[in-house]
Amino acid sequence: MEEVDSPPLPPTVSFSHIHMYCKDLKPLSYYKSLEKRCNDFTEACPYDPSTKSMNTEDFAAKWKGMSTDSYEAGVAAMTPDTKYVSQGRDVVCQLIAGLGFRVTATYDGSNTLSYLVTSPDESGVQYVVSSRKPVPSTAPEEKYDHFDASQLSTFYDAHANRAGISLLAFKVAEGACETILANYKEKHPNLLPGCGIKEYDGCKVLEVYAYYKGEVKVTQADKGTKLRFVEAQNSSLPLPGFMNVDAKFDGTSQVTYCDHWVSNVVSRTGFLDTLEDTLGFTPKVDFNAGVVAAGEAQIESTVTGNAAPPIMNSGDNGLKDQSQVYLPINNALSPVGHVHGFIEELGQGVQHVASRVGDLISFIQRANDYRKVTGEGFTFLNIPRSYYGVLQPSNLLKTLSGSDLLSLSDATDLFKVCESSGVCTTLTGEVDLSITRPSLRSKIASWTAGKSESIVDSCVEVIMRARYCNLYSLLRDHMSESSYIFIVTNKILVDVQGEDLLFQIFTSNILQECVGDESPFFEYIQRVCSECLGPDGCPAKVKPGCGGFGIRNFLTLFLSIEVSKAMQDVKDCTIAGDSSGVENANTRVSVFTDQLNEANPILTDISDAMTAEGKLVDMLAGCEDSEKKKELEVKRDEQAEKKKIGNERLMECSLKYRNIMRELREGR
Repeated sequence: MEEVDSPPLPPTVSFSHIHMYCKDLKPLSYYKSLEKRCNDFTEACPYDPSTKSMNTEDFAAKWKGMSTDSYEAGVAAMTPDTKYVSQGRDVVCQLIAGLGFRVTATYDGSNTLSYLVTSPDESGVQYVVSSRKPVPSTAPEEKYDHFDASQLSTFYDAHANRAGISLLAFKVAEGACETILANYKEKHPNLLPGCGIKEYDGCKVLEVYAYYKGEVKVTQADKGTKLRFVEAQNSSLPLPGFMNVDAKFDGTSQVTYCDHWVSNVVSRTGFLDTLEDTLGFTPKVDFNAGVVAAGEAQIESTVTGNAAPPIMNSGDNGLKDQSQVYLPINNALSPVGHVHGFIEELGQGVQHVASRVGDLISFIQRANDYRKVTGEGFTFLNIPRSYYGVLQPSNLLKTLSGSDLLSLSDATDLFKVCESSGVCTTLTGEVDLSITRPSLRSKIASWTAGKSESIVDSCVEVIMRARYCNLYSLLRDHMSESSYIFIVTNKILVDVQGEDLLFQIFTSNILQECVGDESPFFEYIQRVCSECLGPDGCPAKVKPGCGGFGIRNFLTLFLSIEVSKAMQDVKDCTIAGDSSGVENANTRVSVFTDQLNEANPILTDISDAMTAEGKLVDMLAGCEDSEKKKELEVKRDEQAEKKKIGNERLMECSLKYRNIMRELREGR
């Protein structure tokens, strides 16, 4: 029998670094001075973010009162700022003060300056930040092509002369650069810059353009964004040319690892085909039309990636593993909304990069505390309180255990008392997060007179739970009340897939020069993998990426971007004295919030059906009993039908709010 050659194995890739271009970077001494002040402050004012106990006013006073004669002028002048804005920020300063990261390497070239900014583990996330030097040199081009000024010029030409994330970089195994180059030459030659593989200091580097301008293989390359493949030998640094610099971490920052990198593109299927042809990537998750929509804005999204092996679910394996590469890809389906605006304003590019940590609540608590103390760091997207839970008269009809509590008339009366006494906001029912049970009892005393103690106790518990009742329906008693409150306070998103949890949060835009500009952002997540035991009694192997990509949170992100824009419009129109503009923007906030509230339970049903269907598919793969197999197939089909019905309901919901926004835009 004639032997048939087996297809070549796809190249082995893993996360390496992202490369950002900005307009201006300060000298290394400035960033080291900021690091020193942060370290001195932490030494003088010990802080453990896991206790969530910083008194930010006291700590801000201590920061402001520090002796500043040992710091550079700009660092010495850094003080708490109650009018913090995210525009015009130095992203290196944001990472140092806001997250406790440090500059760990630098490249000081003839015409460009670059820094490597990392968390405490060099194998974790690596941010490379580059800028041109203010005074051009007459020296020849840089020795290292990846640091040459021409790279920045090409990026700025394709991105409206604005800063951004220029490049996604991957580590590859020995010999992989040649394989990848051959794949591009054979199937996507238009995406090759022409320089081929560069070799420096025993390290091979290959760069290719990421996207086509339009139709795959037919149009030319979009030169705005690149993919980089690094085949390194005996170096912990991500790129040749970097030189290590001393870096002292303050002990409050968490190690952070790459999780997924997201692109906004013209042709989603074109990028998917390119990655499959060259890297062997295959689609993992699809968010179809109608699933992700905010008013008139609609997008489609697909998560593609490599085939990484399962890992042992023990210790920090799931946190530290960098072998599973996920690249979500978005394209717009309507001429409105964030994705469309991003591409129209900046061109195709990297929308955001997601990194994971071991304890997201403490990670974000630290970021929020240090921003308030130092005046530097990150703010995060606005998430409507209704996502977490609010109080309405309907909540008071039942006790927490589900038995009858109040009549609708009594529930309405109590709700009005809560509004008038400041327990919750008027109409929206957002309960004060800091309220205590004794304080609550005092505020509703006018209503409780003559009521039994058991009724009052039950009402108090319902009101306290209302602060996070939506989250509780997902997580139950797996989290304490205080943890729930910290999640709500810090606006962290929570999603469930089977027995896995996913915590997510998104920063405000980074590298943004002016209010309203489109620009990238960061995402930070925590994946809580279930500790299910395998047949041998040991923790089961889990697939990297446990917890999925948060179908509920995907929509929440999309909506929260639009809500944040509308809230900014409220501020701008208020300052401008535009009362009709304020009214319009407030209406948009309300519409997007209503859409989120209506879509959330539908998304829960879809997520549950997807999880159940996935488990049944796995069970079928290992089933040899024909009768059992038929039974599993029936159950699988039932879950698939539930998912289909959920998607239809979600599309109806999207259509409803699309029409509402269209009528608002047309002034009807």
